[in-house]
Amino acid sequence: MQKKHGQSAGGHLNGSVQTNGGSGQLSDLSEGEAGDVLAPPAPDEGNATHLERRVGLFSGVALIVGTMIGSGIFVSPKGVLERTGSVGMCLVVWMGCGVLSTLGALAYAELGTVIPSSGAEYVYLLVGLGNLPAFVFSWVCSFVLKPSMLAIICLSFAEYLVEAFVEECEPPAQVVTLVGVLTIGGITFINCFSVTLATKVQNVFTAAKLIAIAIIVVGGMYSLAEGNTQYLRQGFEHTTSSVSDVATAFYSGLWAYDGWNNLNYVTEEIKNPSRNLPLAIIIGLPLVTACYLLVNISYLAVMSPIELLQSDAVAVTFGNRILGVMAWLMPLAVTMSTFGAANGTCFTSGRLCYAAARQGHLVDILSYVHVRRLTPSPALIFNAIIAIAMIVAGDIGSLIDFFSFTVWIFYGMAMAALIVMRRTKPDAPRPYKVPIVIPWLVLFMSIYLVVGPIIDAPQIEYLYALGFVLAGPLVYIPFVHYKWTPAFVGKTTLFFQKLLEVVPTSYDD
Repeated sequence: MQKKHGQSAGGHLNGSVQTNGGSGQLSDLSEGEAGDVLAPPAPDEGNATHLERRVGLFSGVALIVGTMIGSGIFVSPKGVLERTGSVGMCLVVWMGCGVLSTLGALAYAELGTVIPSSGAEYVYLLVGLGNLPAFVFSWVCSFVLKPSMLAIICLSFAEYLVEAFVEECEPPAQVVTLVGVLTIGGITFINCFSVTLATKVQNVFTAAKLIAIAIIVVGGMYSLAEGNTQYLRQGFEHTTSSVSDVATAFYSGLWAYDGWNNLNYVTEEIKNPSRNLPLAIIIGLPLVTACYLLVNISYLAVMSPIELLQSDAVAVTFGNRILGVMAWLMPLAVTMSTFGAANGTCFTSGRLCYAAARQGHLVDILSYVHVRRLTPSPALIFNAIIAIAMIVAGDIGSLIDFFSFTVWIFYGMAMAALIVMRRTKPDAPRPYKVPIVIPWLVLFMSIYLVVGPIIDAPQIEYLYALGFVLAGPLVYIPFVHYKWTPAFVGKTTLFFQKLLEVVPTSYDD
């Protein structure tokens, strides 16, 4: 039976006028039915309007590594060292954060193979916990977290790019803003134009940043071979005695690892996901952990802890000291790293909007794909528009600071969904299965990471962030639960269908 777009009993702003099959793999579910679906129906291969599996193992690893390794490790990896107080404890925290991120990613690997549908936390919450938690996640991420992440990364790219062409100490703010906006536009065009092109760009820039990391590591090892071990020999000297400081050090480190779940946003586009999703995680996470540890060791082989803490661009300082005439490689590395991270962020963010819209939790047009290029271009453009608005409005740094901690609420809820499905769906096919202690551990850690910052440094902005989260149900009740649709939505959807040349996806079940 082929389902028709516009029949979703889950409720949404249904504005589709021209139909071409169904609205998507998890669409057309009433409240309570979402939990009965563990896998999407197979796409109708005879109809071109569905996302194709074009992400292989190498591209999957590149997406994980490329989005996790942004500018932070090159620019200012001082948060962990500052809070731990010692070189030894700093490296222990970096390792611990890598282990915890790997455990979370392994739990996500099970979720991604049990529910092979794009959208990551959104679809896991939908199946495991129901419509409302999934909607709240899509509400917060689609309107704040994902666009602000893209905006900040593109602004970092713009700052380093503009700085290379100006002699002033600080690049002009207006120019940086303009370049940031153009960067978002360019990356969005790449992702709308072709999935293959977007993955190739990701592969190239991930390879470039790994080469840059290799240069740092080789330089650091050379310095150590010359006997410059005095800073590393300090070990655990001056380690903080504050449990709170160590906890916030973990918090800083975990944000450097954030992005370990990004491959789950594109599960439907992964070739052989039951194999390649867990394998990409098993390769990608230890690789990033090793990179972070080796880079920090290399920095401390060349600079003292005090110098590292005082540097605004650690990799640039490192390059000036050890690379000589080739020191220009480090600013180039930072620029390429941020561009690759922005491309990966754009790629995954669009899939969240796409998955939420076809379930009826966002307007229909965001669930459509380009009729020829088979990319979710409306969702990608929507994410870009909000990111550009944030750049133009300014002061997005404080926005992400106080909303970013809410991500761990949803990580914890995803772990809860996995635990619940172990009980409610015991017979569901599980090509990959983690020990149950892993999701429990990540769940407890996520609770601590949400509560910790509020207790350690309570600020009114945390209430603003939680207020936005709690506003989600107020939007959900009229538009999703009661399916109220404004009169103009139908005509608007048809207009954008024609303008963007997009159609609903279709499938058979």
